[in-house]
Amino acid sequence: MIEPIAVEEVMHTPVQTIRPTATVREAATQLFEEHIGSLVVCENGSPVGIMTDVDVSQVVSEGYDTETTAVADVMGEPLITVDADAPIEEAAESMREHNIKRLPVLDGGEVAGIVTTTDLATYLPHLIRMGRDEEPDEERERTSVRVDTAYERDDWEFEYLGNEESIDVGDTVRFSKVISEEDVEAFAEASGDTNRLHMDEEFAESSRFGGRIAHGTLVVGIVSSALARLPGMVIYLSQEVSYLGPVPLGERVTAECEVVEHIGKNRFRLSTQVSRSDGETVIDGEAAVIADAIPTE
Repeated sequence: MIEPIAVEEVMHTPVQTIRPTATVREAATQLFEEHIGSLVVCENGSPVGIMTDVDVSQVVSEGYDTETTAVADVMGEPLITVDADAPIEEAAESMREHNIKRLPVLDGGEVAGIVTTTDLATYLPHLIRMGRDEEPDEERERTSVRVDTAYERDDWEFEYLGNEESIDVGDTVRFSKVISEEDVEAFAEASGDTNRLHMDEEFAESSRFGGRIAHGTLVVGIVSSALARLPGMVIYLSQEVSYLGPVPLGERVTAECEVVEHIGKNRFRLSTQVSRSDGETVIDGEAAVIADAIPTE
């Protein structure tokens, strides 16, 4: 079972604060010098509001004197917060409910950090598709060379080391392909997982990966591609997966599956791995399959 991610694991620290009696000009100067978008307003150590760059802009546009207007007069309140040990889903729900983009994080009643929608976007799927009206690429050449797959492509590679008639312990199958931008976007549309980490290059550049990466489930699908090329009509029973590394768009990946145990009748257990072109393993796990006979026409 996947452990929930706590807000404290993704929040920003330290938090910049300001007094409610400070002027809007002081707030604007602090925002500019710290290159941040908000300040938590604290009185006697307790958070009472939030001052954002948008608030400053609104004050200026409405003609207030930034030298005499106090932060307390224009700050956002009541202050909406989230606990440090709360799951990030709770923070996201609070942001949606209150239509805000950032939440101060509290630990024991004191400000411990701040979390924004950008912080959460790496971990939670977004429903915004970066739509583009593009003409589809010219369809790549399809060939029909096997009885157990509908078609193959010239840029796919596969290899089976074993008896072509039946599966046995020690048999190995490999399948390799490039995971393209088109693959990622088609998977996002089919699955609904339009996390900006996969869809938005500029957004992804600010993440720990430094750019867009393929969906983990899409990469695991390469294992399924390899298993489909075992002798017979292969059907999944189970798959255990550990995600060990990212796969950038345009990267060639190779799935290698080895039959490690015959678990009865036409059922088998296999070790499953996916590696990048640099040899680093990005997926590790095991699968169990049934290998039925190919139906005769």
